Amino acid sequence: MPRIESTAAKLAKLGFADGATAARLVRQSDGALDDLLDGLVDVADPDLALASLTRLAEQAPAALGPLRADDRLRARTLAVLGVSAALGDHLARHPEQLALLGEPGPGDARGELLRAVGADPGDRSPRAADPGDRSPRAAEPGALAALRVAYRGQLMRVAARDLTGEATLGEVTGELSDLAGAALEAALAVARAELPPEAGGDDVRLAVIGMGKAGARELNYISDVDVIFVAEPREGADETKALRAATRLAQAMMRACSAATPEGSLWEVDAGLRPEGRSGPLVRTLASHLAYYRRWAKTWEFQALLKARPMAGDLELGAAYVEAVNDLVWSAATRDNFVEDVQAMRRRVEAHVRAEGERQIKLGPGGLRDIEFAVQLLQLVHGRLDPLLRRRATLPALAALSRGGYVGRDDSRGLAEAYTFLRRVEHLLQLHRLRRTHVLPEEPGDLRRLGRALGMQADPVGEFTARWRRHAREARRLHEKLFYRPLLQAVARLPESEARLSPAAASARLRALGYVDPDGALRHIAALTAGVSRRAAIQRTLLPVMLGWFADTPDPDAGLLGFRQVSDKLGTTPWYLRLLRDETAVASRMARVLGTSRYATGLLMHAPDAVALLGSDDDLAVRPPEALRAEAAAAVSRHAGNPESAVTAVRALRRRELFRTAVADIFRLVDIEQVGVALSALNDVTIQAALDAATGKVRAERGAAPTRLAVIAMGRLGGMESSYASDADVMFVHCPEPGAAERDATDAAFAVANELRRLLSLPAPDPPLLIDPDLRPEGRQGPLVRTLTSYSAYYARWSSPWEAQALLRARFSAGDEALGEAFTAMIDDLRYPPGGLPEDAVREIRRLKARMEAERLPRGADPALHTKLGPGGLSDVEWVAQLLQLRHAGSVPALRTTRTLPTLRAAVEAGLLAPADEEVLEEAWRFASRVRDAVMVVRGRPADSVPADTRERLLVARTLGYPPDGSEDFLDDYRRVTRRARQVVERVFYGS
Repeated sequence: MPRIESTAAKLAKLGFADGATAARLVRQSDGALDDLLDGLVDVADPDLALASLTRLAEQAPAALGPLRADDRLRARTLAVLGVSAALGDHLARHPEQLALLGEPGPGDARGELLRAVGADPGDRSPRAADPGDRSPRAAEPGALAALRVAYRGQLMRVAARDLTGEATLGEVTGELSDLAGAALEAALAVARAELPPEAGGDDVRLAVIGMGKAGARELNYISDVDVIFVAEPREGADETKALRAATRLAQAMMRACSAATPEGSLWEVDAGLRPEGRSGPLVRTLASHLAYYRRWAKTWEFQALLKARPMAGDLELGAAYVEAVNDLVWSAATRDNFVEDVQAMRRRVEAHVRAEGERQIKLGPGGLRDIEFAVQLLQLVHGRLDPLLRRRATLPALAALSRGGYVGRDDSRGLAEAYTFLRRVEHLLQLHRLRRTHVLPEEPGDLRRLGRALGMQADPVGEFTARWRRHAREARRLHEKLFYRPLLQAVARLPESEARLSPAAASARLRALGYVDPDGALRHIAALTAGVSRRAAIQRTLLPVMLGWFADTPDPDAGLLGFRQVSDKLGTTPWYLRLLRDETAVASRMARVLGTSRYATGLLMHAPDAVALLGSDDDLAVRPPEALRAEAAAAVSRHAGNPESAVTAVRALRRRELFRTAVADIFRLVDIEQVGVALSALNDVTIQAALDAATGKVRAERGAAPTRLAVIAMGRLGGMESSYASDADVMFVHCPEPGAAERDATDAAFAVANELRRLLSLPAPDPPLLIDPDLRPEGRQGPLVRTLTSYSAYYARWSSPWEAQALLRARFSAGDEALGEAFTAMIDDLRYPPGGLPEDAVREIRRLKARMEAERLPRGADPALHTKLGPGGLSDVEWVAQLLQLRHAGSVPALRTTRTLPTLRAAVEAGLLAPADEEVLEEAWRFASRVRDAVMVVRGRPADSVPADTRERLLVARTLGYPPDGSEDFLDDYRRVTRRARQVVERVFYGS
């Protein structure tokens, strides 16, 4: 017992994690392993190596002799056994393959695998040997098992050179790829033996094109092998019959690789990258491939073809295929849809990055896919004009990009180091069980094995974790800046002694990223980064990331221009660039806003300090009206005696709140109803402040005011449905103070109303709030201001149904609240008739609506796309709601609201409108309102129609949440929604 304990302690000191188990294995070997123990000190997992070595000794005791005699064989064998449990099991089952581990060089994998299935390596189209009974299938089970044994023997040989540092990463991946090619060749030989002679296998040439990592000669230990099949009939053969035979050969070859045998399977052969994917034919002729690529292929398919390489079968035909598609690959950047396809590719990569955990070394943040995608995209952009970039493998391509000045030397070195580290980790993960995995384990024992395999002895777990995180972080950072940093070098005099992008190359890269005017973009970049000031230095840090964020917005050019303009305004302000540099969320949101909305950009131009609002969702929350009223009142009081300055301060407040609301709208923090309420409340506050300033001026000139004045909101303002472009429809009502002469009171009220309109229309950089009083009695011909008694008399004697309809939206907005409430109470019987609306009045309203549809639509406008007056548009929905109010609000108090959607909902509750009809009408109203606001947000100027210009319509669609290619989907959705709404209008409003 003491001997066992001392042995266990000794083994623990040698690096064994479980000294007791190791001691028991050593004791059971009766000393056969004692002289091999010191060789286990440096392997990745001594416990695993000892367990596998014990099984090998039990199965083939004679195998230990060569291990003792050959230092190279011993080092390679123990290195493999210390990493791979699967290869240890394989070696125990096939100890005769131990000699393979001692052979120098990569060996003849093709010959070994073909001989394993009984095929002649010297035959141009090798065929697996046929057994004596002449049945092609009789040899298959044995041939496939032999193929797997031979394959794993060659895999062990590669792993041995890899794990002992005798082969570089490039040599290892190349040998693994060649080994896969040899396995495909052997599988094809089995398939040819399986095919009956009458099937015509000898009448067809079949080439297997390697794709992905297999094509680039950078294959993993365990990976699906991506292929494409191309076939040609031999001279005089029937093409249809030849393609049928080629398809059978391809299918049988794929089965030969994936079929389960007593020795397991190899891997899946994946032909999903072929034209039309899994929906397309498995095998095509070269002409058919080219016809597809020329007419139908997407840019991602050309990206995949970057890696194409003849791998098995008829290599001459394969070379012809690769040569033919190369011209198409390197002209892909000139295609009309290149930018859209590139953006779609980037989104797919980002979606994978978000979906996978951070321990995913392939698809996770800073993983292999980040590096590979960046390199391939740069090759597509610049390889058209620079043939030196046309490399299949990632590391050679990255080196070529660096030599050409497309990637900085330091960046190239950092990416290469990260890529090499991650690929080595990937290999170690897969070697352990020979399973396809890219996820880092969490168990300390597994991490210890990885760290020791990479040469980390002191603290393998801690050191490995730190190195992995550092490389992943650096790879992600470089991925984000790879496209953009060289753009700065192309236009700015940066102190770097390395090659720069030429202006043409920089322009090509910007165009590929979605910039319509790349030359203009380069000028903006140059202006922002020129000089040696601290401001320019920070811009050089910011821009590589900002340019990428702009590229993800609907209008990257406008985003970059806006950024330059805002930076010019605020560049000398200490907090501005520091905020963008230190607060990623602010910079990211700013890029999104500037690249989406010319309206918000214009607001920011004149209120650049509003950048600080972008920090969080809380800062973008709509402020309550009470807080706005208090702030506006304080601004007016600070400028007492100077009404112009007072209103200027209030309009600046409005500008800031418009920006807050627009940004919240862009980021979907508020819906369209909330936008309307926020804008209407903001307009009320502005009108009240302007009224206070105007009243103060009139009082200063005339003395105490002899009347009380109220502003009544009408139209969209009254309905709390204001848009960004809405005027303020209002009426002015006043009530003389007791004892005041009515003439004097009217004159004073008129003076205040006129002054209010003047103050709000003064030229200013802020969005105007135009006061429109045309809905007053008698319109423009009537007096601007009336007393409450005059309004009452007019409506009692002269009012028409349309005026009652207009009054449905009347509500108090500003001024004397008691007077406003008296006015709305006075008109209630008119707009909510107790007995409902007479049928002749209903007919008149319907006639008026039909006439408006026929006469008020602008000349040349497409009625189906007019958001206000078009079928199923805002007017249709609002007139349905208003007719329901005029007919039923007298008896249904819930209908007494100035807002459209609450009216429709109340009508459903009262049984006046079917729920399905309300849903259709509400959807149409929301959609049309969103489109109308989005047009203003995008263009910075109002319009009532869906844009006819394709680019503008695409920008609006993107702002509404559609993908970059979603313009037609947006148009189809709008037509569908409004068409359904019009059907409801025909039934409910017109009674059809």
